[in-house]
Amino acid sequence: MKVRRLSRGCIVACVAWAAVSSGSAGCVNGVDEGGVDGVNSASNNAPNNSAPNNSVSNNASNNSAPNNASNSASNNAPNNVPNNAPNNASTWYRPPLGTTWQLQLTGELELGYDVDLYELDLFDTPDAALRQLQGEGRRVICYLSAGSWEEWRDDADAYPEEALGEPLDDWPGERWVDIRSAGVREVLAARLDVAAARGCDGVEPDNVDGYTNATGFPLTAADQLAFNRWLAAEAHARGLTIGLKNSGDQAAALVEDFDYALNEECHAYEECEQLVVFIQAGKPVFNVEYAESDDLDGAEALALEICPDSAALGLSTLVMPLLLDGTFRVACE
Repeated sequence: MKVRRLSRGCIVACVAWAAVSSGSAGCVNGVDEGGVDGVNSASNNAPNNSAPNNSVSNNASNNSAPNNASNSASNNAPNNVPNNAPNNASTWYRPPLGTTWQLQLTGELELGYDVDLYELDLFDTPDAALRQLQGEGRRVICYLSAGSWEEWRDDADAYPEEALGEPLDDWPGERWVDIRSAGVREVLAARLDVAAARGCDGVEPDNVDGYTNATGFPLTAADQLAFNRWLAAEAHARGLTIGLKNSGDQAAALVEDFDYALNEECHAYEECEQLVVFIQAGKPVFNVEYAESDDLDGAEALALEICPDSAALGLSTLVMPLLLDGTFRVACE
């Protein structure tokens, strides 16, 4: 179990100092020693003890990740984005079993983890962050919501009004969408085009289990299967890998269509065994369990509880803050 403690105060101070400097920035604890294209990147020579990593596992280790960081302003992604890494529609990246990963969707981007794969927001991640990670040989999966409408997205007005359903519980500004709608699929096809143009290695579409929720539409399991298979085919046609988010009830039916699975809190909801079909097919299952952003001790305690079971099933599990804001990462490794 590895944990990364971030110095949030240092990040804030470093950003403030850089804003008034002439172009070079420095910050204590190795958070930032220079900027490029709007992304702050720590030196590769930053000391390993700049941010402690605790490890508790069957083979305990204390391997600290390099302390790189990037500033992610939610509006930094340009409307016209370069094709950083052209995809080949005849083949695509398929993450193997044992792939290490990091997930962050909000907050100051922390790009210093020594992992194989990062999952970041499709729209909010700066180009420089994509270039940095891929330049280091890491893969980048781009997050998007496929089954919900988000009022803050630039393409929100493109959704047909009649395809907008009930609000998502606990997520202000989001509504379920009618996944049977041709207009919804047009929007999502355009989003997949953006992912390919930006050079994402793949996509992770969220909210693809609407048929189990009160969406405002009479969605069936068959509707969901058809929609999810459409998403997978469209992603693959653009050379993008694609993960099945949650949807444990349909994992066995969709394992041949998707390249990996990503689940939220399968231990908490006692549904991890539904995902073993992916492991059996040689495809990784990434699982995240949540703790409050200010409760690192609770996250570490939760990891001690669940990591043995997670390892026995072959899952790759992280315990992370609910906001996915990068304040800590506890890995079952």
